[in-house]
Amino acid sequence: MSIPKEPRQIMINLMYLVLTALLALNVSNEILHAFKVINQSVTSSNLAIVDKNAKIYETFNEIESQEAQRDRIKPFNDKAKEIKKESDAAVKYLEDWKEKVVARAGGRDEKGEFNKEDDIDASTFLLVEQKGGAEIKSRLVALRSKMLGVVTDPAVKSSMEKNLPIKIVEPEKSENNPQADWSYGYFHNMPTVAAVTLLAKFQNDIRNSEAQVLNQLLTEAGNQQMKFDEMAAIAVPKNSYVLAGQKVEANIMLAAYNKAVQPQVVSSGGGGRVTKVENGVAIWETTASGTGVQKVQGTVSIDLGGRKETRNYSFEYMVGSTGASIQLDKMNVFYIGVDNPVTISAAGYSLQDVFLSVEGADVKQGSVPGHYDVVVDKQVDVEAKVIAKKTGGGQEPVGSMKVRVKRIPDPMPYVGTKNGGFMSSAEFKVQTGVTAKLLNFDFDTKFSVVGFEMSILPKRAELIGPFKVEKSSRFDANSQLAEARSRCKPGDKVFIDNVLAVGPDKQTRKLPSLILTLQ
Repeated sequence: MSIPKEPRQIMINLMYLVLTALLALNVSNEILHAFKVINQSVTSSNLAIVDKNAKIYETFNEIESQEAQRDRIKPFNDKAKEIKKESDAAVKYLEDWKEKVVARAGGRDEKGEFNKEDDIDASTFLLVEQKGGAEIKSRLVALRSKMLGVVTDPAVKSSMEKNLPIKIVEPEKSENNPQADWSYGYFHNMPTVAAVTLLAKFQNDIRNSEAQVLNQLLTEAGNQQMKFDEMAAIAVPKNSYVLAGQKVEANIMLAAYNKAVQPQVVSSGGGGRVTKVENGVAIWETTASGTGVQKVQGTVSIDLGGRKETRNYSFEYMVGSTGASIQLDKMNVFYIGVDNPVTISAAGYSLQDVFLSVEGADVKQGSVPGHYDVVVDKQVDVEAKVIAKKTGGGQEPVGSMKVRVKRIPDPMPYVGTKNGGFMSSAEFKVQTGVTAKLLNFDFDTKFSVVGFEMSILPKRAELIGPFKVEKSSRFDANSQLAEARSRCKPGDKVFIDNVLAVGPDKQTRKLPSLILTLQ
């Protein structure tokens, strides 16, 4: 190209060259910015996959914690734990390579941004010339082989070999890469931000592959069939009490069961309860009450390797009586302030001709003959008597028993579902106040909180409070407390003391303190 002689034309040509260079620079910046956006998106995706995988690991651990499922699930959970260990190690390995490339290219500024995101020498030197790319390739190949190795189903394994995200795609031969070298093809003259993005993509492949393998292990664990390892002969008579001359029948069978799988037994009629489940067998018991034929029925459920099977059961037994009977239906004591159910009977008497008498207590007739509710108001032992009407008129005692009287146990203070420990600050702020719950008590008993004190210890400040609430269970009953509670943040501790509650016995109880750590 000839060089113009006129100064004006020379100036125009130089301006054109400068403009062309500026346009090229703008394109380069746009590409670098696109890589940054992609890198941020891939990093966010990795975090989401990690959360999903964590839920699967929690499911494995929860199932293994169940004694009946432990032997079945443990081999699969062990594989899952090994996959987690290898995946975490590989992700960290790639993260270390990211930092090496960034450091070689000049590091980061005070905002964490790359100082030289367009540098092409760092990735070329570390990953091509120093063979770092070959190490990464070898690590990915080994992890892929490890993941495929834990899958036992041949058909699934064959499909995974084609679709598992971790895979090494070799570059094609070219004038610049005649040997089709993997490291050269991926990292030669690669800008820093692009190299980091590519490494993040490999991390994403690892997490996605981890998720596929975990889901397959969970599926295989659910398909594992339960094996029966014990048999027992069972004979069940149709009548457990007969008179001379009556026919006696029984069902006799051979039952197979697994001693490691415990059935779930629910009694829906006839009372009684399962006292223990051991070696695959449930033990049911009750205290005989009433007279005549008693029918018991319910359901038995068992987990057959992820499939729940349920069957109904029923049987009958005969209850006789040689004298008066007093049956405390729930406990062997009377509790103050609540309806204590009692069932009575007397041999030789109709239930319409007998009644219950308890001195110093309120006795209420139930809707069914022979059933009563007894209410006591003082902690003094009482005597329950069965009184019967005599044939010729008048009344006579036909049985009695001493009954202890006890106070209802103290409830425990709660905020929402928490009796202490950790609670999110958001959940804490939506609670209305303090409640009192009575745990593991057979009676339907409610307590009302009538006062408490609350203090707040901010994470990096001095203790606030205590704020006192009287004649209420609500936080907003004290405006200062409500205002302080609205400022609570993760890391703060909440102390609730001097909790007062009143139950059916009208006695005020002072409950234990409650400490919450906000998250």
